[in-house]
Amino acid sequence: MTSAPPTADSVAGPDVGPGLAPMMRVRRGWRVFMFYSSAVLLTGLTSWLFADLLGRTGWSFSGFILLGLFTVLVLLIAIGCMHGVFGFVLRLTGDRRLTRLKDYRSQSIQGVSTALVFPIHNEEVARVCEGLRASYESLQKTGLLDRFDFYILSDSTEPDKWVEEERRWFGLVRELDALGRIYYRRRILNEGKKSGNIRDFLSTWGARYRYFVVFDADSIMRGETLVDLVKLMETHPQAGLIQTVPALVNAGSLFGRMQQFSNRLYAPIFITGLNFWTQAFGNYWGHNAIIRTEPFMQHCDLPQLPGAKPFGGQILSHDFVEAALLLKADWEVWLAYDLEGSYEEAPQTMIENARRDRRWCQGNMQHAMVMCARGLRGVSRLHFALGILGYLASPFWLLFLLTFNWMLWYEAHTGLSRITVSSMTPFFKMNATQHALLIFVVCMVMLFLPKVLALLDLARDHQRRQAFGGMIHATCGAIGETAFSTLHAPLQMLWHSQFVAASLLLFGVNWGPPQRVADGISWFSAIRQHWGHTAIGLLWGTAIWRLDHPAFWWFAPVVAGMVLSVPLSVWTSRAGLGEKARRLELFVTPEETAPPPELASLRARMAALQAAGQTAPRPTDSGLADAVLDPYVNAIHVSLLREKRQNPAYAKALADLGAGRPEVRALCEKLLTEGPVHLSRKEKLLILSDAEVLPWLHRQAWLRPSGTLARWWQEQIRQYAR
Repeated sequence: MTSAPPTADSVAGPDVGPGLAPMMRVRRGWRVFMFYSSAVLLTGLTSWLFADLLGRTGWSFSGFILLGLFTVLVLLIAIGCMHGVFGFVLRLTGDRRLTRLKDYRSQSIQGVSTALVFPIHNEEVARVCEGLRASYESLQKTGLLDRFDFYILSDSTEPDKWVEEERRWFGLVRELDALGRIYYRRRILNEGKKSGNIRDFLSTWGARYRYFVVFDADSIMRGETLVDLVKLMETHPQAGLIQTVPALVNAGSLFGRMQQFSNRLYAPIFITGLNFWTQAFGNYWGHNAIIRTEPFMQHCDLPQLPGAKPFGGQILSHDFVEAALLLKADWEVWLAYDLEGSYEEAPQTMIENARRDRRWCQGNMQHAMVMCARGLRGVSRLHFALGILGYLASPFWLLFLLTFNWMLWYEAHTGLSRITVSSMTPFFKMNATQHALLIFVVCMVMLFLPKVLALLDLARDHQRRQAFGGMIHATCGAIGETAFSTLHAPLQMLWHSQFVAASLLLFGVNWGPPQRVADGISWFSAIRQHWGHTAIGLLWGTAIWRLDHPAFWWFAPVVAGMVLSVPLSVWTSRAGLGEKARRLELFVTPEETAPPPELASLRARMAALQAAGQTAPRPTDSGLADAVLDPYVNAIHVSLLREKRQNPAYAKALADLGAGRPEVRALCEKLLTEGPVHLSRKEKLLILSDAEVLPWLHRQAWLRPSGTLARWWQEQIRQYAR
């Protein structure tokens, strides 16, 4: 691959050329040095205090292990703390030189074409379509809708989902009068998962568009934000990707509301601090970002990693790698940290959040195979390393605690007395207990200082303060969220340690869609998921109590989180408790106190669909019944199949699948006489992929005597007639 700039006549636009100004590189390098030097200095001082404490009782092999683990953990805490500190200072004083992109408001986007793509895989179809509708209608209000096209890119493998996607897509096109503006495409072969889905779209339609914006299944973006992103790209022809910061919205459960609240309260200072040192060398989070089409197509075709899964094979967390490849080719990757109007939803329960972390953990661990690749920029390797360490921190913390317990046990069972000597620091006139307490206080300050700074930042802005329900409610919310996080952290430690161990032992994970929980976690499900955590907490707490009573109280928060895991998981998953918190104005966010029109429209339409029963799960094979019995659905499905045959690549994929072969007619006879329960999912997909047999199936289902049809079909026909 070459890194030559696109021409002025290409879709990349005029006067485009990759390459980062030397002065920008120097300033960014200085900022990286300042930021990480601060974190390393803070780590060094704290680790020195801890080494001094360990030296009071004499060094041992366990002590050296404890010090090494402590240093790594404190470094990660210090990096997080510095993000908060630098972000707060920048928001307080302002930094006009490099922390933000140039002014773009006067930029015209006439003649610029942008695709908005929604890659989906067995998702909740109604939610996807209503989110698309909200963004479409918002964009329509800007008067620039004609500059954008919408694409639903399906990778769904469930027959019922496939049919429902087509039905709801065409209903959406009809209601919005958006024929030729909103497109639907389902891939025949699901190769490469989401990144392969995007690559397939670009290889077919990418030449039509200068830019494309990637949405997630639950993403929403304001029309003005989408226009601003295009203007930003036009103003910065060297930018290959600009990432927005999605705000979490639409949470119902208590857990979801706390996650949403912390995201909206703490993110401004953290993201400002992140932007301080990344500048034009930012990262990509996989969605809610605008990408320049031509350089992405040239440089971001992902390789297959050598070796066996889960480390080898297809790259799962593709977004970090794609950003690194753009930077390698001298394109800029920016973070539009102060651009509002980008939204997404989050898991509503602790268990679903852990499932998502399981997928992310494997993807980040796989980056260990990528970060040493030749030609990558150092900052890209740093992004990879931070992502990996974000999950390794949990097993490191667990090993730290176990090592400390081992030292307690060894001391208790050898009968050796502890001989405490003076501190190496003569100006610290403290005994060992006071020394340990000082280290604990320093670590707690590093952990909680960013939250305090976020509240101080909120107090400076009257309008934003009122959007959080006032300073008192925001402070109470921060205290409540911190208390919950304290209990949740030990569970995260156990989960992440399990996930890392599974990856190292080469156990893969299903990289599928999120499982959305509407009514919360049942007690039975919580016990099934958390019985191990509870048992570990009880056994661990009992063991420490028997070893050393004073040490037990230091471990009490860790043990409490494990022992209370079942009720904590159940109660925080309840939408009723979330609603009570909302009425008390706890954990409220700006999107709740003054909902943007896009979110208000989405909530109203989803509530109407729910009241009409259109979001409830349908019986198995109901989509197959619709495609055969309903002439409207049948016609839509068949016309889309026939359109696919005009594309040679799709025609070949259909032929490879088996569509059009004589044996498909035999499967149709089996379907009619025995019902779908006797067919596999692959066989059902084969029938639904054949544009010739589906019209025949439709006629046969309606014309044959009922006695010749399976009982299942007779019932489906009666229901359709009603």
